Parts: sequence; C-alpha cells; structure tokens
Amino acid sequence: MRELTSGNPFKIMLSFAVPIIVGNLFQQLYSMIDAIIVGRAIGVEAFASLGSTSYISNLIIGFMSGLTNGFSIVTARHFGAGDHTNMRRSVAGTIILGLSVSALFTVLSMIFLNDFLRLLDTPEEIFDMAHGYIKIILVFMTTAMLYNMAAGVLRAVGDSLTPLIFLIISSVVNVGLDLLFIVKLNMGVNGAAYATVISQAFSFLLCCVYILIRFPYLLPKREEFKITLSEVGQLMSMGLSFALMFSIVEVGSLILQRAINGFGTNTIAAHTAARKISGILMLPFSALGSACATYCSQNLGAGKPERVVSGMKSAILISWIWSAFAVLIGYFGSGFIVELIASTENPFIIETASKYMRVNTPFYFVLGVLVVMRSSLQGLGRKTVPVASSIVEMLGKAVVAFILAPVMGYFGVMISEPAVWILMTILLVCGYVFDKKLMALTFSKKDLT
Repeated sequence: MRELTSGNPFKIMLSFAVPIIVGNLFQQLYSMIDAIIVGRAIGVEAFASLGSTSYISNLIIGFMSGLTNGFSIVTARHFGAGDHTNMRRSVAGTIILGLSVSALFTVLSMIFLNDFLRLLDTPEEIFDMAHGYIKIILVFMTTAMLYNMAAGVLRAVGDSLTPLIFLIISSVVNVGLDLLFIVKLNMGVNGAAYATVISQAFSFLLCCVYILIRFPYLLPKREEFKITLSEVGQLMSMGLSFALMFSIVEVGSLILQRAINGFGTNTIAAHTAARKISGILMLPFSALGSACATYCSQNLGAGKPERVVSGMKSAILISWIWSAFAVLIGYFGSGFIVELIASTENPFIIETASKYMRVNTPFYFVLGVLVVMRSSLQGLGRKTVPVASSIVEMLGKAVVAFILAPVMGYFGVMISEPAVWILMTILLVCGYVFDKKLMALTFSKKDLT
C-alpha cells in the first residue's frame, strides 16, 4: 500500500496515474481488438453493430464503474486517516451494494433492451447483431463491476500498479479468445462479447487471489459486513455522485447516438472508428481524474488539504503535455489508424472519422482542466457542481441531436463535445472559486467541517 499524503505532488500524481493510464489503455484494447477482428472477419456492418451499442454498455456498465469508484473514495479517506477498521467496513459495503445494484441493473437492462435499441433508431440491417452482442455484455455486467470494485479498492490504498498487471494478462487472454471464438469457431459478434466478459472475470479473479495472499488485512471480517444505514448513506452518497456524473453524460451520448444512427451505416462506422481513437487518446484524462480523486480524498482524510491545489496544478500540467501529443496524432495519424481499426478503404469513412479527430483534439487542453477539476471536487466531497456540469453536457448533446444535427449534419455532432467541454469547465471553475469554504480549506491548513 502507498500513501499519497507526502512527497512531491507532481511525481506522486505521475507515478500513480501512469499505471491507471496503461490499465485503461488495455481496457480500451478489449473493445478495439474486438472491433478490428470483427471488422476483418465479418465485415463493416458487424463493425458498425458494435459501435451502435457502445453507448448502451457505456451507460449501464459505466454507471456501475462510477458507483464503485465513488465507494473507493470513502475507502481512500479512511486509509488516509489511518482508520483501518472503517476502511474494511467500507470495503464490505462496497461488496454488498455493488452486487445488489449490479443484479438490479442486469434484470432491468434485459427487460428494456429491445426498447433501448429501437429508441436509438438502430438500422435494421445491423439490429440482430447489435442485439446479440449487447445482450451478452449486459447479462454478464457483474464481471466488469467486480473487476472495477477490486481495482478500486487497491487504488484507494495507493496500489495502481497491480490492477494494471492483471489487466495486461487478461487482455492477452481476450485476444486469444477473440481469435478462437470469432475466427476459428465462427461465433460472430457474440464471440467478441463472450471473449470480453470471460477476460473481465479472469482479471477479477487475479485481483482476488492477490488481495487474499498479499493484503489479507484489506478483507472485511464477518462482523464488518453488518454495515449501518449511516455507512450505506455515506457510500451511496459518494458512489451515486460519481455514477450519476458519468451516466448523465452517457444519457446525452445515447441521445446523440440516435442522431448518428439516422445518418446510416457508413457514418456509424466512421463515428465508431473516431470514438475508438478518441477513447484511447482520452485515457490519460480519466486516469488523472481517478488519481486526483484518490489523492484529494487521502490528503483530506490525513488532514492535509493544503496539498490539494499543488496536486491539481500538477495534474493539469500533465494533461496539457498529453494534449499536445494528442493533437499531433489527430492531425497526422488519424487516417491511417481509422483504416486499421475499421478494416476498410472506404474514403467516406476514413475522411469523416479523420475530420472528427481534427475538430476534437485541439480542445483536449480544455478537457484536461475539466476532468481534473471535476474529480478533485468529488474527492473533496463536493458533489453538486460536478453533477451539475454533467447535466450541462447532457443538455448540450440533446441540443445537438435535436437541433444542430438535422441542420448541420454530422458536423454538428463533431463540434458538440468541444462546445460542452468549454461550458462545463467554466461551470466547474466558478463552482470552485465561489465556494469560499473550499477555497479557505485548500489554501490553508484548516480542517473541513
């Protein structure tokens, strides 16, 4: 275990975030390898079917991931305070609540899956493939939740490297299963889904074995599973703030996906390819966000809130360095990468996806500030403004879907995210600056009460 409450904030942030970045990269590789193999082995329609359902899985599984990440912030705060009893109780609560919510979401997603796909205006030619793929992912969503839960517990106590190692191993397993199920056994897009969930389950099992052998004191005792309503409220308050922040954004993305689906299979394929590239290029931002939330929570628990601002500045600097690299990729490498990912030489798909990247990547400098501010506020227990900023993003995407897209076509979709990033960042900065209690806390050594 590793404390984040002492030492140079820049070095701490970088060393803690890098394993998360690489780990998130391998999570993205799950879906990217699926897409590449599906595109080459089956065709563009199958590739588009994966893209047409991505926002559904992102919404539901992302909600669960946000929930467990929020739970881990409570664990991190107890760890920073040196309170190992309550740390284990928070882990017990994470297990109970995570499994309960996951079971509920599995049932609800199966009931409403067809309605979701129809609501998104999924083209008929890819409907059956899209339905088969996403059904398997959602039936076994608990595997993704369990891995994120275990990884979140390890990161809460400063270990971001071990989840990375296990994710790399499971990624190799995923590739092998993709080739077996899709190429050898001709299971189609369903094979890609099975490869993903099996790999996620494997990475969770590796985390469990590691915790059991290396850190048995992280495991709750039997009596510590009897959590109180107060503890449930504390966990759910933080968990739901993270989950709602993420899911509200994805609701906007679902609305936007409906507009994209109306443009036809080639545009869906182009958007899918562009989003695969964006997903990889945005990984450092989400990793920095996770690092900032844990860093702020540990330092708050340790009574060292004055370290928060220096940590935030370090994270923003790291995000800007990455943003410069992302712009170069977006302008000079996107065409080649799109052709590789989509497994096509269709000039419309390649040019449309490349244009998307050229429009979006310069605004990554704004995105970096946005993610750092939002995650830091969450780590400090300030939940209202981050959730409000996510509502702004959802409304912005709804405006694009219902107003800009019909008038401007797919270009309206391209400019949607940069526009909402700017609005959200302004809101977050204002929320921080005008919170006098928070300003006093992070610029002094006073305790938060």
